[in-house]
Amino acid sequence: MTGLREVLEAHVRDGALPGAVALVAREGRTECVAVGDAEAGGGTPMARDSLFRIASLTKPVTAAAVMVLVEEDRLELDAPVRRWLPELASPVVVRTPRSPVDDVVPAVRPITVEDLLSFRAGYGFPSDFSLPAVGLLFGELRQGPPQPRHVPPPDEWMAALARIPLLYQPGEAWLYHTCSDILGVLIARVSGRPLPEFLAERIFVPLGMEDTGFTVPGDRLHRFTGYYRGRPDGGPPEPVDAPDGQWSRPVAFPSGGGGLVSTADDWCAFGRMLLAGGRAADGRALLTPGSVRQMMTDRLTPAQRAGGELFLEGQGWGFGGSVDVEPRDPWNVPGRYGWIGGTGTAAHVVPSTGTVTVLLTQLELGGPNPPALMRDFWRYATGA
Repeated sequence: MTGLREVLEAHVRDGALPGAVALVAREGRTECVAVGDAEAGGGTPMARDSLFRIASLTKPVTAAAVMVLVEEDRLELDAPVRRWLPELASPVVVRTPRSPVDDVVPAVRPITVEDLLSFRAGYGFPSDFSLPAVGLLFGELRQGPPQPRHVPPPDEWMAALARIPLLYQPGEAWLYHTCSDILGVLIARVSGRPLPEFLAERIFVPLGMEDTGFTVPGDRLHRFTGYYRGRPDGGPPEPVDAPDGQWSRPVAFPSGGGGLVSTADDWCAFGRMLLAGGRAADGRALLTPGSVRQMMTDRLTPAQRAGGELFLEGQGWGFGGSVDVEPRDPWNVPGRYGWIGGTGTAAHVVPSTGTVTVLLTQLELGGPNPPALMRDFWRYATGA
């Protein structure tokens, strides 16, 4: 059987992918392999503790933080969010998804906390990025590939969001990404703490996730990888961000949808917590098993899954991550929970086998679907 190192090296050897770190933890054993270089063109070898922009692997962490507040009775899943997010007190919806942004009708009901967690609030990306209301998400909110230095502070960002109509009525359709950024603002307002502080205190410190945060301190920049975009002609990857770039200083808008930097072992600690029913390795309870089950339970109707096919590929969606609902492909394991990140990352937990899988690369995804390396990694991890 091909080993994990061989799986990674096959994709790094031709130079299109600078390097990668992959981790598979199962039955008390952890296999972790680092190959290639931290930056294109050689130099520092990739290492197990290399730091990566994990992009949308931030989303499950943000969802877990919301569930902490739910357990403390500071939030309720069915509560309208207007109490904490008054900008969303009276949302309007475009008459049809293709309507101009000024052709709107009132929302038929308030947006709830669960709407945001399940990505059914009415904000986000559908399969068609050309819709007028979607264009405002890119232009006004700087949604899309992570760019932390170019997004305004939370209050300003929320004011801009309030001027953008919903694409669908609350609860009607699954739409990607934007709800996690709204949840980040919600966490900060409910807790009275900046999002980075709340996540550090309630999740990162208890789990020993010492390298996870929204910026990279100066004494760790030597472990920070470059970030690249592939070229259509297959040539050497194009630089997008250097280690001393956008993540090297505090950001105005800590993105709950895609702003974190982390390592393979740190995200594995988060995944192990989910598999342990919300408990850290030292036995400390961050969440109850019931909250973890809620996060990892598919919330979507068949029609909503079909509407999100471009991103979901037949998967369902829980809180902050996808849930495999059918063995559509060899690596699809019913109940597997997690997600992929647009910077070339993927992380999942498989409750049925007690497995955590983490794959971190520096190469931006060319589209919403997983590239060949991720699929080869999942085949290895599942034994398919």
